[in-house]
Amino acid sequence: MSDLTHFNQEGRAKMVDISEKPVTARSAIARSSITVNKEIYEKISSNTMEKGDVLAVAQVAGVMASKKTWEIIPMCHPIPLTGVDISFSWNVDQEEYILQITATAKTKGNTGVEMEALTAASVCALTVYDMCKAVDKGMVIGKTYLVEKTGGKNGDFKRDSI
Repeated sequence: MSDLTHFNQEGRAKMVDISEKPVTARSAIARSSITVNKEIYEKISSNTMEKGDVLAVAQVAGVMASKKTWEIIPMCHPIPLTGVDISFSWNVDQEEYILQITATAKTKGNTGVEMEALTAASVCALTVYDMCKAVDKGMVIGKTYLVEKTGGKNGDFKRDSI
């Protein structure tokens, strides 16, 4: 078991020791999406959803979630985030209304921010669902994935396609 980084000699889970890793600039971009019906699309677009400004609340929820990633993912380290940004765009095609969510997280630290970006994107989608479920519970949260990351021992990563 000693070759596995997240297991101790007894085969039990452990948090990896990153104290010897150098502090470097690191960033990650993650995406998620949620497919909604026309009514929800129109209410979000016109900011007339009964619970309030859906995208503003989702954005704040995503930023807050990224800062709490270490509290909900057991082996994540608490890291000093230097920036989190979330953007939204609509993909409307043949009566399909897909809200694309892109989350970017940055740090100067000794471990990456992939999980923080993924958590931010995921929580944004969940928040949109929560704010719109009174209108339609049939929304579908789509694929959530890492788009790219920079920095760290393993170098840069950029997804070719999804």
